[in-house]
Amino acid sequence: MGKPSGFLRLIRPLNCLMMGFAVIVGASLVSPLKFSISLLLGFITSFTLTGASMAINDYYDREIDAINEPNRPIPSGAVSPKEALSFALVLSLVGLTAALMTNISCLVVAVIAWIVSVTYTTEGKRTGLPGNFLVSACVVIPFIYGGFVVEKLGLPIVISVAIAFLTITGREVTKGIVDVEGDKSQNVRTIAVLYGERTAAVASSIFSFLAVSLSPLPWLWNLVSNWFLPFVILTDIGLIVSSISLLQDYSRKNAKRVKNLSLVWLTIGLFAFIAGTFG
Repeated sequence: MGKPSGFLRLIRPLNCLMMGFAVIVGASLVSPLKFSISLLLGFITSFTLTGASMAINDYYDREIDAINEPNRPIPSGAVSPKEALSFALVLSLVGLTAALMTNISCLVVAVIAWIVSVTYTTEGKRTGLPGNFLVSACVVIPFIYGGFVVEKLGLPIVISVAIAFLTITGREVTKGIVDVEGDKSQNVRTIAVLYGERTAAVASSIFSFLAVSLSPLPWLWNLVSNWFLPFVILTDIGLIVSSISLLQDYSRKNAKRVKNLSLVWLTIGLFAFIAGTFG
């Protein structure tokens, strides 16, 4: 496998695109959506800092990945550990520079996001649920960042942040089921490791159901238009069906499937908030 492909897989481009898109969603919730250099810079910041965090994560996870995900770029030899860190440094500099070019508030938020991300990767990951919360915080910060890009915050951002936080936390708990063998070897105290896969499946489903319970609020409070409904209904159905599936079968194979599907439901949920700004 060539280096470009290895570096691309290292940053998990779908995750980067979603986080870049989250900035646009956050901005659209409080201001009419229109192209601007600031919005482009916000997308670049979120995309590159997410990529940097993915690369740093893979560097620190290389021993665990050798057990759980041997085809990842570092354990497979596609990218060396040193190359992964160097790439993360470049991406971090690009992201922070783009934030500085936007405004000082954005730079502050970007630095905080970077610190939270590195804290999770280096220390928080082994704490289990608290580490899951750190991941969720990293994911929701781009929504808040979008508000700072257009220099305006509001209730729609708060609700979207709460829904995304719960959804991602559920996904991270599910990921603990997928990674349970490697996590045990590295003393990572996930719910799955401490209390078993079944308990982790229950906990994940609770977080997902809580996210679903909050999803009607933007529409009920007239914060979004009716165009919000089709997308959010599809998202809610997806989360509910996935959760029921996980409760019935909490094997590693099914947990991995549910974990991957959760990104699909989250993406559709992001579109719900975008659609809700029209009409």
